[in-house]
Amino acid sequence: MPGERLTVRGASEIGRFPGAAPPTRVEVTIQKAEKKQEESGCRRWFKKMCPCCCKRQSSSSYDVTDKIEMKVPTPTPSPVINPEPAKPKPENGDAKEMEEIKLKVCSVDLLSSRTGQNRQEHHTDLFHGDELIIRRGQTFQMEMELDRPYNSDTDKIRLELKTGPLPLVSKGTHVIIPLVDHLEDERWEAKVTEQNDNKIKLSVNSPANAVVGLYGFTVTTCSGKSETASTHNTDKNIIMLFNPWCEEDTVFLDDEEQRKEYVLNDIGRIYYGTEKQIGARTWNFGQFHEGILEACLFILEKSDMPPSGRGDPVNVVRVLSAMINVQDDLGVLVGNWSGNYSDGVSPAAWSSSVEILRKYHSTYGEPVKYGQCWVFSGVTTTVLRCLGIPCRSVTNFQSAHDTDVSLTTDVYFDENMEPIDYLNSDSVWNFHVWNDCWMARPDLPPGNGGWQAVDSTPQETSQGTFRCGPASVNAIRSGHVYLKHDAPFVFAEVNSDKIYWQKNLDGTFSQIHSEKRAVGHCISTKAVGSDDREDITLLYKPPEGSEEERIAVETASRYGSKPEVYSAPMAEDVCVEMKMDGEGPRIGSDAQLSIVVKNMSSEPRRATLHSQVAVMYYTGVLKNAIKKDQIPVELLPNEEKTIEWVLPYQQYQDQLVDQAALMMTLSGRVTETKQVLANQMTFRLRTPDLKITPLGEAVVGKEMSAKITFTNPLPRTLKGVLFRVEGLGLQKGHEVVVGDVGGHSTVTLTEHFIPTQPGTRKLVASLDCKQLSQVHGVADIVVLEN
Repeated sequence: MPGERLTVRGASEIGRFPGAAPPTRVEVTIQKAEKKQEESGCRRWFKKMCPCCCKRQSSSSYDVTDKIEMKVPTPTPSPVINPEPAKPKPENGDAKEMEEIKLKVCSVDLLSSRTGQNRQEHHTDLFHGDELIIRRGQTFQMEMELDRPYNSDTDKIRLELKTGPLPLVSKGTHVIIPLVDHLEDERWEAKVTEQNDNKIKLSVNSPANAVVGLYGFTVTTCSGKSETASTHNTDKNIIMLFNPWCEEDTVFLDDEEQRKEYVLNDIGRIYYGTEKQIGARTWNFGQFHEGILEACLFILEKSDMPPSGRGDPVNVVRVLSAMINVQDDLGVLVGNWSGNYSDGVSPAAWSSSVEILRKYHSTYGEPVKYGQCWVFSGVTTTVLRCLGIPCRSVTNFQSAHDTDVSLTTDVYFDENMEPIDYLNSDSVWNFHVWNDCWMARPDLPPGNGGWQAVDSTPQETSQGTFRCGPASVNAIRSGHVYLKHDAPFVFAEVNSDKIYWQKNLDGTFSQIHSEKRAVGHCISTKAVGSDDREDITLLYKPPEGSEEERIAVETASRYGSKPEVYSAPMAEDVCVEMKMDGEGPRIGSDAQLSIVVKNMSSEPRRATLHSQVAVMYYTGVLKNAIKKDQIPVELLPNEEKTIEWVLPYQQYQDQLVDQAALMMTLSGRVTETKQVLANQMTFRLRTPDLKITPLGEAVVGKEMSAKITFTNPLPRTLKGVLFRVEGLGLQKGHEVVVGDVGGHSTVTLTEHFIPTQPGTRKLVASLDCKQLSQVHGVADIVVLEN
């Protein structure tokens, strides 16, 4: 509309070639565009570390600092090293004269080009920059130019790598690499493979358990019987990552398609909603984006983990699950479930890890505001994939939060069957997103390797720190919750029974009902090689109701705080459940559900159902009840009755929070048998999608357009509407401030951009405003080579 302002705000650079595309041009039908100059990209991390970010040294011998740029001291001469076999002596010189000429290194070429052999063979060619980025357990090449020809009979060369603030040979953080005749696996060694006058080429091997991280690199030479060594300090670093392509590495994954998905894929899908209304949003992991590897190494350095512990992925994952949240260690993300995000970014507005990690890194470790479970999971996926650990985001619908290690989800009622709020600390989240990461578990009994659950969302402490995992998914499935780490908590999330308790006159509680299929439904992740949803529920637990599943539950309960729960069987002949038609109600209209009550006996039954619907945060915390009813029910023998239930729009329009989620609770008692009826159902009011339509042919280097359309589903004005648009290989991420959008009105934005990468790319957009969340869209754009 004339007179209204449209603001385009620069965000993080998105895509593998940032800066190649010009500033995004946006057209909108209701306001005029105005651009704000984009801030420059973050500076190279290991050349700009601020001393104030470094940790103070403690009395421990394994202090870590936040600075990885290294000043390597001149080492002392090494012990005798196995020499190379004799090579032909130079034609223009006498051997004795050669012995007297000290050998010096003029230059070192680490062959670190993205298109070179090292980066290609190590599957690190997608990373930006020309650092040597390699994976452990695999050989790599380098070239040296010397001040004279190398003589294997008289000259000695050794390579040295150092990582951490106090490199020690005994800790694997100071590596001395000798030259040998033949390379062997599982050890640091180097071999001369080519010699041409003053130049030599080396093949260097690393063990599959090498410490990951940033290494400083030096070369030491000495000649003849001289004890005087010459050290060449290079200004180049070597970055070592985990290697899922190496059979000896703990993170080895024996499936190339899965490695492409869980290590190399820089975009994915994260699921949300309820089990009957599963929503999906595209997430840009961006692990190869410029600056992300440096940010991940910064996070490792900022943790309290000694560098010597970075060779074990169990340790690394456990530390990172704590470092992704702000609690305890000023980690990456601040969690916020209050609904007030005025001093940060709403969790629902993020659709990429890139901006979050780059912001955390560029501010020297200032936590980013704000995140909720899917954001914590998305960032965790980025960091683990970046470091070489196969990882995926996993969503559990009806996810229990057990607060007292009972391995049950407990609901308490008073003598009048009213909920006792102060005791009902356990909750069931509509959905919860965590991660699976792949690794062997030599610290556990055989059979517990493979997928491990890890959760960076701060919920409960583990050994005094807000972290969770890695917990073996196989152990969780079997109920072996005594195996580390944090298996009881994850088991309760996916397979706990919901137990209902009623207070007795003497103050004690009696178990009155149990739901055996209340939690852990439709556990979902993105499928390998496609955008389809893969249901992995059976990886976490056996089929519901099977004997195997009951054995797992009872096995786990023996290690909980209420092992007696399963001692008393209950007889039931009336059941009650709630159903929803189709994909469920849409926001802006009346919500309708069906209550089905069935009498399975040959006698008539009567009951009064108490219904209550409450607004709920997606974590399972209730905000307030907005409607209560009492429903009398009379059933003939073997009769099934359906009762229609309606929640008018006017009763919820001003009450909704974050995910527009509601919880319906039914309770009652059968008059004839005193059987307790109890059931709960969560559902969300569905929000519309953003429609993204590509316009014109997509070719690298040529401008194209995309139209983004949104229709307000509410009969009221949306205030302060903001769009976020980004696409890896298409354009930089940015914000478009639209302002107010009237009830049932439509907004159309036209994005103009120049693709920088060929192949199938995704343009992602999301809408952010206080009255409406989880509105987003994605379009696949096939970009052709120019």
